[in-house]
Amino acid sequence: MKLLVIFSFLFSLLQGAQTVKIATYNVENLFDLQKSGHEYKEYIPNSYSQWNQKNYTIKLRNIAKVIYAINADIIALQEIESLQALKDLRLTLKRKGLYYQYYKIANYKHTTIKVAILSKIPFVYTHEIAVQASYRYRNILEAKFKINNQELFVLVNHWKSKSGPESMRIVSAKKVLKRTEELGLDKNIIVLGDFNSHYEEDILFKRKRKHNDTDGKTGINHILGTKEHNKVSTATNLAEGEFYNLWYDINEEDRYSYIYRGKKEALDNILISPSLLNTQEIHYKTNSISSYKEKYLFSGKSINRWKMSRKKPKIHKGKGYSDHLAVIAKFVVN
Repeated sequence: MKLLVIFSFLFSLLQGAQTVKIATYNVENLFDLQKSGHEYKEYIPNSYSQWNQKNYTIKLRNIAKVIYAINADIIALQEIESLQALKDLRLTLKRKGLYYQYYKIANYKHTTIKVAILSKIPFVYTHEIAVQASYRYRNILEAKFKINNQELFVLVNHWKSKSGPESMRIVSAKKVLKRTEELGLDKNIIVLGDFNSHYEEDILFKRKRKHNDTDGKTGINHILGTKEHNKVSTATNLAEGEFYNLWYDINEEDRYSYIYRGKKEALDNILISPSLLNTQEIHYKTNSISSYKEKYLFSGKSINRWKMSRKKPKIHKGKGYSDHLAVIAKFVVN
């Protein structure tokens, strides 16, 4: 089975230009049933909150349903508690008929939740990038691939939530920039994940001043250089060290992965380096970015997130998916 999957993928690439689908998905608190002492209170296994085998199985099946439907070649994940949770998700997908032979989680730091990656394509290597020693910062996961003899680097992120100020997200952005400079700014690099930053975060500051402790400077717009390139036509002029945010490639009304109090936001982003706009080699397929918006992922005007009782102590209801939508983009490999 394993050899068949690898052979089929490699054989398809040999037939000419092929499409590689890459996605990112914050699955909202996928905790396992092993008590580690790092859990949120409502995810302590077999406690009053009813985070038990029944609800864990439902959560795994629901998240697997989304990932199966997307069927990405590479999918970055956020809010995975442990390697065991990642393996259980992978096994659930395998039972549905979607096999990811290659997998990795950023597991060096005992943060409550972590980033991970599932892939049909072999890793050349994976590397965990420490943002800071503090547990307030989650490590970044880097994976290198070689497709049709072309290198591709994927950096999986989960930046500080809006419970913290923008200065904390800038710390993560600077670490991303430093690492991309080390790799080589001319390389094929995809930076993706939950940035907890809208694609125009600097504009949102006008309404959310409590986050602005940086005089309007943002990690996603200023540090990673996405601010000046809000059209495909200007993206071709990207300088080294700048990234193009793929959200700008589609209509504004479709640019969202999260809904907060009725307002749509794009907290999950896919950024690409200048070389991925070069159509001669591996490159982004124009107009291919989207969030996965099937009807079952919505409840009225809200996202059909994992349900818990409002009254404390919170109890798991065994319904729902995630508070984020997955984001997908396609890349052409010549």
